[in-house]
Formats: sequence, C-alpha cells, structure tokens
Amino acid sequence: MVVKFKKIKILFFPIFLIFVFINYGCTPASVIATGGGSAMVVAEGERSLGTVIDDATIKVNIAAKFLNADNNLFVNINTSVLEGRILLTGLVENQEIRIDAVRLVWEVEGVKEIINEIEIGNRTTLKDYASDLWINTQARAVAAKTVGIKAITFNFETIQGKIYIAGITARPDLLDEMTLALKNIKGVNEIVNYVIIKEKL
Repeated sequence: MVVKFKKIKILFFPIFLIFVFINYGCTPASVIATGGGSAMVVAEGERSLGTVIDDATIKVNIAAKFLNADNNLFVNINTSVLEGRILLTGLVENQEIRIDAVRLVWEVEGVKEIINEIEIGNRTTLKDYASDLWINTQARAVAAKTVGIKAITFNFETIQGKIYIAGITARPDLLDEMTLALKNIKGVNEIVNYVIIKEKL
C-alpha cells in the first residue's frame, strides 16, 4: 500500500503540471487560465508564474465547490481569477442562489476580493443564448483587430448583451481603443470594465 501511494504521489505532480499548462496553457507568449465557462489569458510578464499557478489553484477549488453545490452553479456561473480577485458572471434563478455562490467562493483559500456580477433571470430562448455567444465571438475578433496580440490578455463574458471585460494590462490606451470598438458590435447594450491597470516595470 505504501509503495502504491508513493507511485501515485510521484505521478501526481507532473500530471498536475500538465493539467495547469494545458488547461491553463503556458506558451512562450502567454499564460492561460480557464475554469467554468470562461478563460483568463495573461501575457507573459504581466504576472509571475507563481501568481498564475495560485490563481489556477483558486479557480480549480471554486469549480469543485460549484460542482458539489446544488442549483447547477458550475454550469450557470463563470469565474475569472486574477491575483486572488474573483469576477463572477452568469445567470441564476433567484437571489438566494446568487448569495450562496458568493458564500462558497469566500470559503476558498486565497480569495482576496469578489466582484459579483451574477444576474437573476434566465435566457428564455435559444436565440438569446446564441446572441450572447455571437457577441462574445465578435468581441474577441474586434479585440484582436484593434490591439493585436495584446487581445489575449483580456477575458470576455457576455450576459444578455452586456460584455464584461477582465484582465490586466500596462497599456490603458489600448484598452480604451478596444472598449470603443466593442461598443460598435451589434447587440451590445453595455460594457463593464474590470481590467486592472498596472504600471510598466
């Protein structure tokens, strides 16, 4: 039994690293963290690898909490994690579920702040859901066109025509340019900006 445990323990670390660098993506150009239905991409140099792994751990732990909860929290709520700062977006049926989601996130070690943008309601038709998906796709395309490779440092979530932007950048001018372009996407009724501006080192 001891030998088997050691083998499992030895195998776990490389498997964990593969999981982090495939699902949270590590390339020479960028580091990607995903979870729920969202993706957070941060360009190399914006965050340390240690911080990225800490955020990835927080995201995995939140996902586990949501999976074990009732009310389909894992399916209905998206999470973006940036330096322990959590952005929650999605649609739930009532205020109690919304509050419960926040409570569960606070139980996760390393969480420093929660921005709760979970809305109450539902997508009544497939058309509404398809519209949000289309807007989100257009948002990524517009970002790539306006700011180029820097677009990978931003995460987009669209809920009922409202685009939430999260990420980290040292170029507020590029962020402003991108935000102006996003407003021209058909169907967008609001843009909520949670991008952290950091000074260039």
